[in-house]
Amino acid sequence: MKAIRIHSFGGPEVLKSEEAPMPEPKADEVLIKIYASGVNPVDWKIREGMSKERFPTNFPLIPGWDVSGVAERMGEDVTNFKRGDEVYSRPDLTKNGTYAEYVAVKASQVALKPKTIDHVHAAAVPLAGLTAWQGLFDHGKLKAGERVLIQAASGGVGSFAVQFAKWKGAYVIGTTSGKNIEFVKSLGADEVIDYEKEKFEDRVKNVDLVFDTQGGEIQKRSFHVLKAGGRLITTVKPESNDESKSKHIQVDGYMAESFPEDLHQIAGLIDLGKIKPIIGKVLPLEQAAEAQRLSKEGHTRGKIVLEVVHEA
Repeated sequence: MKAIRIHSFGGPEVLKSEEAPMPEPKADEVLIKIYASGVNPVDWKIREGMSKERFPTNFPLIPGWDVSGVAERMGEDVTNFKRGDEVYSRPDLTKNGTYAEYVAVKASQVALKPKTIDHVHAAAVPLAGLTAWQGLFDHGKLKAGERVLIQAASGGVGSFAVQFAKWKGAYVIGTTSGKNIEFVKSLGADEVIDYEKEKFEDRVKNVDLVFDTQGGEIQKRSFHVLKAGGRLITTVKPESNDESKSKHIQVDGYMAESFPEDLHQIAGLIDLGKIKPIIGKVLPLEQAAEAQRLSKEGHTRGKIVLEVVHEA
């Protein structure tokens, strides 16, 4: 099969388009014919060796851990899918990924894709959608009527977080650059702060929850806006300081799990028209290096997707 593989850590130049062995599904796996693969920051972080302690890498490696496609063949123990089912998934990040024509994924990580969108849009959902969903609801315990500040609200994860929080009935505040102000408002944000012109902590106070995907100085400044007993949930390294301790702020870092029940709920909201995946760029599989370069720049609105099979 055709695949993009890396044989060593390095820059985008280590991504090579080549023939790779067809994966053979194990008893508990589904072989998926890939139509589209989402691109995420974890892809280039693994490629550069930044995450080798967290995700041990065996070369050659096929990156990419977002997929939408069609179930081609099932392992002998798989009974909940059949050939031809349209599915989507966030596969195991420690195994070969989805920059390819086929991938074998544990059935316990697969769900039927949303019916109302194509594979390109469905491939933009799993990793970012699960990250936003679990951060807000499982870890952040967000409730209707609460105030939530979403950092980087126009990005892949942030654009889902704004929509999920608004659907839940929260008062949503987002940070973004000036060019994306109206876009974030269109997702449902009640307030949008242009980080290029003002500091969010000068404008925002008494927030119940901060959803942080950036860490560092942004995370530390976020403690200023939280009310006593508030929560800060982060997808990167969690930190605390004197202010967070004195205000009894809950600080929690996490990595999203690939739960098909969450993917099923998200698909339902998409099919009801409550949530929409945002696509910033679609590129052919052969341009995976360019896709990762754009992802690392961090200025793309929504998600970058690699198209493997063109849909009419």
